[in-house]
Amino acid sequence: MSMSMSMNRSGSKRDRSIPRRPLLWLAAALLFTLPPMFGSLVRWVPCVFLLALAMKFWMEPRGYRLRFATLKLMLAAMGLFAIFASYGSLKGIEPGISLLVVLVSLKVLEAHTAREFQVMVLMGWVLCLCGFFLSQDFVIALCLLTAFALLLVALIQFYRGSSPGAFWPPLGTTGKILLQAAPLIILLFVLFPRINTGLRVDFRANRFASTGFSDRLSPGSIAALANSSEIAFRAEFPGSTATPPGSMYWRGVVMWHCDGMEWRAPYVPVSISSRDRGTRQRFTNNTIRQRITLAPHGARWMFALDRPFESTPGAILARGDYLWSVQTIRKARRYEVVSSLGAAGKDLTPGERREALEVPPSISPAVRELAQSWTTQNPNPRAIVNSALQFFQAQGFRYSLTPGEYRKNDLEQFLFHRRVGFCEHYAATFATLMRLAGVPARVVVGYLGGEYNDLGHFFLVRQADTHAWCEVCLPDSGWTRVDPTAAVAPGRASLDLHSFLERSIASGQMETRRGGFFTQLARSALFTNARLALETLSYEWDTRVLAFDADVQDVLLDSMGLANRGPLVLIIEILIVAIALLVIYFGWMQLQTRSRADQVKASYERFCRTAARLGARRDPWEGPSDFSRRAALLLPDQSERIRQISDIYIALRYAPEPAGVALDRFMKEVRAFAVHR
Repeated sequence: MSMSMSMNRSGSKRDRSIPRRPLLWLAAALLFTLPPMFGSLVRWVPCVFLLALAMKFWMEPRGYRLRFATLKLMLAAMGLFAIFASYGSLKGIEPGISLLVVLVSLKVLEAHTAREFQVMVLMGWVLCLCGFFLSQDFVIALCLLTAFALLLVALIQFYRGSSPGAFWPPLGTTGKILLQAAPLIILLFVLFPRINTGLRVDFRANRFASTGFSDRLSPGSIAALANSSEIAFRAEFPGSTATPPGSMYWRGVVMWHCDGMEWRAPYVPVSISSRDRGTRQRFTNNTIRQRITLAPHGARWMFALDRPFESTPGAILARGDYLWSVQTIRKARRYEVVSSLGAAGKDLTPGERREALEVPPSISPAVRELAQSWTTQNPNPRAIVNSALQFFQAQGFRYSLTPGEYRKNDLEQFLFHRRVGFCEHYAATFATLMRLAGVPARVVVGYLGGEYNDLGHFFLVRQADTHAWCEVCLPDSGWTRVDPTAAVAPGRASLDLHSFLERSIASGQMETRRGGFFTQLARSALFTNARLALETLSYEWDTRVLAFDADVQDVLLDSMGLANRGPLVLIIEILIVAIALLVIYFGWMQLQTRSRADQVKASYERFCRTAARLGARRDPWEGPSDFSRRAALLLPDQSERIRQISDIYIALRYAPEPAGVALDRFMKEVRAFAVHR
């Protein structure tokens, strides 16, 4: 269908177009609603939105618009079908917001009147709210706040008109409105009763698909996350200014069931009994306390330095010394936990020993012979561990983010032919070899390292830092951590993955796909400091604003002496304070307006008295314009000043918001007129 058929242009009768400057403000505001869309919706939806905005600027000066109801219905139906085809359903937050964005795009192409411009502004505010539903990250919140403010600017500019020099006043008026609203917003945020949840909400069904954890470890499951920048958690060490000694292994889940290169954790974790806990506490001399802020991941994994010996509220300490949440973690969670940095000196029960030595029957004879050779050489468990580590060091094994595809029965292929893998390949293989050699072993999956933020004084651990290692049970020390990846890539244990890769690229051990310019930019001090500052602000936003739930509010109210008042009483008190603030504000505004009006009136009456003494008396029924014309004829030597005084007086008395300099000029002219009488 041609443009002439869909958007015909009449030469004799054109639609009244929306002024260009308010349209520019509106377009700028709608652009700031795009970041959460690109991160959450199917890609074509925000692209259609951008295309509609670009077409609007081409159509508006030419008088084009989307006219025919039939065409509108066809386009809406096509959008609905495309959304269904993209998501497979029309239910859910993403399909609903996608449909809203498509309808807003059609409205942008259709709008041409003042009423429709107001509708677009209101729909823009709705998009801001929808964007907050999609993501509450700090950068997204800044974009949505900017969009909200620019929509207000567009509305003010639309009613002010597009007169020359009117660019900055709408911005100033918007700033005043937001500053006036800020105290009331802060009051409601701090004091208004709320349910036991913060402001971080997420209705998306696939929100937690990028986490590095499940109850299974298979070849490639961790390597797939090597390029993920998603935040796993942030960690602080309260009461300590130094970083923990040694490498930071963040324990997540312990896997007991072996199936070659695949391992699995128990389906239902078993809590450690009181007897076992009392036995373990004899080995907790070297302890460290952590405060963890865990990002929501839709599972029950909780993390602590290797290894925690006390459970935290709302969690159990499971067999294998890891934390397991009682409830699914669907919002940011903050907790403190104490860990012991030593080995867990606890003897195995006969049942645990059998479980820690089970191997699948499908393991090839060559792999069994390799493990048996270490046992024949020296049956001491510690000597067997050292022999296995020397084997990985001496046989040309390589650490790679892209080791290729392995299956669960490819142990022989990995050990004797390809010899390239990521941490999960080495951990699963090493633990299986230990069991074949008669040493009880298990696999632990968690995170390794973390980037320290000097500004915020916390460690940032990302999904890319997901790591797998082994634990073997030695007669003299119990369960002891052994990381076979460190035998192949020695620097990995002391660095987070990003820092390790950067150092390997700089030394020429690994290649990079990025250009030299971008590599240098990422390493620059300016870029690094800006990134750290942004991460610090994001951390404060998460912990101070989004995590402000009912529990935090109770603590704050208790410190203010407002606890135990009940929600109804608290709401009444908030309303009283809000009304008092509004009364004070409007009283101050009236006082300011009356003070200015009184000054203008007094100065004009002084001018009239001076003119009367000079022979130009003003009649009671005479307006300022008529009086200025008659006074200029009676006092020709002062005619120019009389006209200026009259024009400024009319502007001060009847203009909606006269400039402050006009009052000063008016009073100066009145004084000059009185001096030259």
